[in-house]
Amino acid sequence: MKDFKRTLITSALPYANGPVHIGHLAGVYVPADIYARYLRMQGQDVLFIGGSDEHGVPITLKAKNEGVTPQDIVDKYHNIIKKAFSDFGISFDVYSRTTSKTHKETASEFFKKLYEDGKFVEKTTEQYYDKEANQFLADRYIIGTCPKCSNEKAYGDQCESCGSSLNATDLINPKSVLSGGDLELKETTHWYLPLDQYEPWLKEWILEEHKEWKPNVYGQCKSWLDGGLHPRAVTRDLDWGVPVPVEGADGKVLYVWFDAPIGYISATKECTPDWEKYWKDEDTKMVHFIGKDNIVFHCIIFPSMLKAEGSYILPENVPSNEFLNLEGDKISTSRNWAVWLHEYLEDFPGKEDVLKYVLTANAPETKDNDFTWKDFQARNNNELVAVFGNFVNRAMVLTQKYYNGVVPALGERTDFDNEVIGLMKGFRAKIDKSIENYRFREALKEAMELARLGNKYLADSEPWKVVKTDEKRVETIMNICIQITANLTIAFEPFMPKTTEKLRGFLNISPLQWNQLGDMELISAGHVVNKPELLFEKIEDVAIQKQVDKLLETKKANEIAQAEISPVKENIQFDDFTKMDIRIGTIVEATKVAKTKKLLKLTVDTGIDTRTVVSGIAEYYKPEDVVGKQVSILVNLAPKTLKGIESQGMILMAENADGTLSFVSPDATLKNGSEIR
Repeated sequence: MKDFKRTLITSALPYANGPVHIGHLAGVYVPADIYARYLRMQGQDVLFIGGSDEHGVPITLKAKNEGVTPQDIVDKYHNIIKKAFSDFGISFDVYSRTTSKTHKETASEFFKKLYEDGKFVEKTTEQYYDKEANQFLADRYIIGTCPKCSNEKAYGDQCESCGSSLNATDLINPKSVLSGGDLELKETTHWYLPLDQYEPWLKEWILEEHKEWKPNVYGQCKSWLDGGLHPRAVTRDLDWGVPVPVEGADGKVLYVWFDAPIGYISATKECTPDWEKYWKDEDTKMVHFIGKDNIVFHCIIFPSMLKAEGSYILPENVPSNEFLNLEGDKISTSRNWAVWLHEYLEDFPGKEDVLKYVLTANAPETKDNDFTWKDFQARNNNELVAVFGNFVNRAMVLTQKYYNGVVPALGERTDFDNEVIGLMKGFRAKIDKSIENYRFREALKEAMELARLGNKYLADSEPWKVVKTDEKRVETIMNICIQITANLTIAFEPFMPKTTEKLRGFLNISPLQWNQLGDMELISAGHVVNKPELLFEKIEDVAIQKQVDKLLETKKANEIAQAEISPVKENIQFDDFTKMDIRIGTIVEATKVAKTKKLLKLTVDTGIDTRTVVSGIAEYYKPEDVVGKQVSILVNLAPKTLKGIESQGMILMAENADGTLSFVSPDATLKNGSEIR
């Protein structure tokens, strides 16, 4: 394996049309941050690049729906995303954006270089045109019926119901998202990157030279390459994006998939004047951290762009993760089915590292995984509190109790002591191997094993008993416990940096280096440690139930939004309608009907008389809640006996999609008996 002089880490640019959620964190940013922190602790030259992807159709759609400009949208969400990453301690060296001046210049220069070198193919094709909106439509502006699963709301590039990749011309009965009208095919000219020309090279570079890539990445690349590559458009007819910098390209911008990865280069330019050594020096190791939906862009398309340009290095690895689901359902921004990072911080202040721990311990590294709030609570309470926190607390409290915080000297060691010290020395190699192979879940498990070892050592040594008969022995036990605690600040630093900062405060020490992991002389005898606090706290059922309830409310709202509206009933004549006498009345009394769940007995002042009505609304309204309420009542309905009570009319109710009922009431107080016409 080549010994590189530096490492360039890129993380997929989150799309600036909404906040970031736990799926983003688990899939890309936590693993990238772990890797960056790990390398920095070794003293390596590392650059960790991030930024917001701010062009493309979804942003223009959101702007149109909200009645603002695309720039307003990206400004809003770029700031929200950037703050969330900062609050979670994602240690970017730069967090940029693709609307920056530097990016526009860099993307334009990149395109022009390929254009002037004849790397593009110019093609005129027929694309859908919206006559009402007077513009060509990008794929996301087109909606129609999926030819594969018959979903009537498939987009021109993808069906979100069956997951099929589509062309807009595949759709049945395509319509414009902008106007809702029919579309026509019209000729337009664009530039294409001829991926088919790079296919032989890609097969050798990926399939032969990078067999060490993760199976999910290698497998998806092989599938694409086996299926054959085709030229792919790099420009679009759109007014939001980087303008195509050639003559005759008015009204055209760089396609977002071409534009966005160049954002890594422009962000590096903003970070350092020596940017070229990170992008053009063969001694640089470039690693892309992405989610599985970005594999083809980072393994096939972007490398082909870099190869075409000719002066850039290629990625050494692309450790993509699979998807993280939420409570058994796919995370969805449009359905609000997510745990948003900024909302998490409001509900669990100071627990950034708890979420990062859980997401790493349950990372979707080899397959889609599921985040549940019960698992989140269990891992916090049973692992962080009961293992890591328990050991640290006992070690620190006993050092205060027995020695007033002064670390005792290491005396004569027993075989058990030597066994534990020997085990300590093996942790670094195991964690190294896991992290260097991008198995962060496995690496974190090893770090937690170190805390378990400390817990077991303390429990088996029982200094609280031994202190009564052998004080010298207890000094050795507590010295070893303090050394293990110091080692924990190293082992957990890449994973839980805010926690290790707090723990170093307890120990009264400065940050340690990675190569010191396993050293049992990190803290000298006589060193004074500080009084500790709890490193972690239990998360109670009530806090978890609040999160579960929030998701249940979201689920209910989604079901209502997606519910089918009942079709219109058969037409009636006006005379049929006029036969109904509907009046405004006021409920003056209400009681539950005995031995029923649904019925309330209502006494209603109709303005004509006071009458009894039996209504099936008891599941939604308590008697005391309806007294005094004005309602709409059908007064000329033939009486009917229900549960021995004669009901003289019907209260009009509206039924929501979820089956709940609401009164049909006037928006102002009216005289009882007023007619509804």
